[in-house]
Amino acid sequence: MNFPSSSSFSLYTIGNIWTGFETPKECPRNSRFNEKESLIELDAAYDEELVGLSAASHLVVLYWLDQANRSVLQSRPPHADKSYGVFSIRSPHRPNPIAISTVKILEIEGSRIRVSGLDCIDGTPLLDLKPYVPRIDSIEEAKLDLDWSEQHMTGT
Repeated sequence: MNFPSSSSFSLYTIGNIWTGFETPKECPRNSRFNEKESLIELDAAYDEELVGLSAASHLVVLYWLDQANRSVLQSRPPHADKSYGVFSIRSPHRPNPIAISTVKILEIEGSRIRVSGLDCIDGTPLLDLKPYVPRIDSIEEAKLDLDWSEQHMTGT
C-alpha cells in the first residue's frame, strides 16, 4: 500500500535492544507485562548523551519495529471482538512502526543500560531515550473506553 507523504525525513538508529526474544511471537504483548531484564546498547558515539540519566528511575524508550507489517490499517486486539483502526490501538503493525515503552532502569554502565519492561526482539533498532518524568508523563484522569482496553491493560 502506498501512503501519501507531504514530506520526507531521516531517522537514525542510536543503538539496539537485546531482550532474548528471537521472534515477535515470543514477545509479551505489552512491555508492562514483562519484568525480564533487557539490554539497551547505544552506539559508542552517544556515550555523552547519557550524562545525568542516573538520576532517573525509569526511561521512555522509542524503537523501530522493523519486522512490522506497515500496510495494516485495522487490527483486532487480544480480548476484543472486533477490529479497530491502528491509531486507536497499540498494534505493532502500522504505517510507521514506532514503539514506545516505559522501562525501569536497573543499571547504567558506559553505553549499556540494563532495564526491565521491553517487548521487542533481539537487535531491535533504538530510536530515542527520554527520562520518564512522573509529573509530566502520568495523567491521572486519562482513560480509554474501548471494549477490550481494561482486560488488555491488566494482562488478563
